[in-house]
Amino acid sequence: MAGLEPLYAWARAAISRPQDALVCGIHWELVQHGYRCLGTGDQAGPDERKSELLPPGWEANKEVYTLRYKSMDDAHELLLKAIVVEDSMILNVMDRSSQKVADVTLAVADYINTEHLDDFHKVYKNTEELRRRITSGITAPLEAPAEKAKKEPEPKEDMHWDESPLRLPPRQPVGTRAPSRPSPLSPFAVGGEDLDPFGGRTGGMIVDPLRSGFPQPGIDPSSGIPGRLPPGAVPPGARFDPFGPLGAGRPGPDPDHLPPPGYDDMFM
Repeated sequence: MAGLEPLYAWARAAISRPQDALVCGIHWELVQHGYRCLGTGDQAGPDERKSELLPPGWEANKEVYTLRYKSMDDAHELLLKAIVVEDSMILNVMDRSSQKVADVTLAVADYINTEHLDDFHKVYKNTEELRRRITSGITAPLEAPAEKAKKEPEPKEDMHWDESPLRLPPRQPVGTRAPSRPSPLSPFAVGGEDLDPFGGRTGGMIVDPLRSGFPQPGIDPSSGIPGRLPPGAVPPGARFDPFGPLGAGRPGPDPDHLPPPGYDDMFM
């Protein structure tokens, strides 16, 4: 603990018990980690400045030692409370910048020889262990970067809109047609063609004889139907529901389609 000897010699007049010597050693470890002491108490006082020395009155309260520190780069400001509990000392340190808190409990007799408070070369023991306790219990946890927020679960790949009957199709840009998604075997395609008669979709509710799947050679409603529809009355490619039998020479209705009035014979 190089540098602690002159600090201890400077503070020796105020050291009257082993707890004072331990606080002096803890203070120097914080200095070694890049912190400087600002003063005593919870609140800042007038004309405070960073110092490697302990501030006046640091040992006044024999039950709770309260010291404030600040890192050289001003990134961390620590509030140290060393609470004396019988033969132990509880270190409670809060980083006011991040609101992180760290705690370490030390047995005073493990690091201080009570009988040798006047001899710096004998007063401290297990200094390497003390250094590790301060590093692992205080400086390392408080200086660790803030934990990243929990990863949000990655969104599952969206199911294709036509794979779920309850999923609405995505909006199409203005001026574009919905893509053709033929699914003649899907029961949910019913009525699809009525929504977009020119989109090439299937599932319309209106039966179109010209697109029923049966060959209709020579029938083109856009060229007209002799005796019924003039040429050009039906736009090319438009769906057309004829209002009568198609083609010349096709037979008319079956005369036996309906029985004569008053004739009730089921075998007719």
